[in-house]
Amino acid sequence: MTDLRIGHLYPDLMSIYGDRGNVLALTQRARWRGIDVETRAFTTGETWDPEWADVYFFGGGQDQGQDIVGADLAGANGEALKKAVAGGAAIFSVCGGYQLLGHEYVPEVGPAIPGLGVLDVTTRAGKVRFVGNLLAVTDDGRTLIGFENHSGYTYLGPDAEPLGEVIAGHGNNGQDKTEGAVQGKLIGCYLHGSALPKNPWLADQLISWGLARRQGEIELVPLDDAEEHAAELQAAEVAKTRT
Repeated sequence: MTDLRIGHLYPDLMSIYGDRGNVLALTQRARWRGIDVETRAFTTGETWDPEWADVYFFGGGQDQGQDIVGADLAGANGEALKKAVAGGAAIFSVCGGYQLLGHEYVPEVGPAIPGLGVLDVTTRAGKVRFVGNLLAVTDDGRTLIGFENHSGYTYLGPDAEPLGEVIAGHGNNGQDKTEGAVQGKLIGCYLHGSALPKNPWLADQLISWGLARRQGEIELVPLDDAEEHAAELQAAEVAKTRT
């Protein structure tokens, strides 16, 4: 039986703006293809098994939650997650989760919050908050659509590639027209709302990466995404009106 194991990182602390929908999208798109799916929460106060999950989701949270999570990742759970990445697990992260996979988050006041350091990005608090519909396009012409709401300005190092180029909105930092980051099987972005139901191709990429960890390359059966694409086009038109 083909199966997929999804780890939801800190769902009690880092899951705002509809982010849980990303786990639901991964689960449902796998099940529509006859793939057995199991989901498990990974949070503070527990000992993590780095061998269990094939793909993780890491959502956004408030500053207080981010402090707690940052401290937890500095210990044994962070080492377990690093081991999981080294073992081929994929991670999709949004906003605060994206920031904490990087080297550090530097707030306006107080000490820097160290990140896990598996993504070559650094985030600093900015004075202007970026809020609104976000539209970007990948190098191969795929659309990325979501809703950004962040005051962290993220900058990519040489080991990370942008997930997409901003068409409307601000993206990583409002300056260099980049949105998100990709490094191996790790993806970070600022696409809330949630992202994967609106970007089904991205969900399928994560499913493929997850399945490959224990079962090798598997060609996914195509799905009828007419409704998803119609919603994506409508959201993209709304985003284009943003100034």
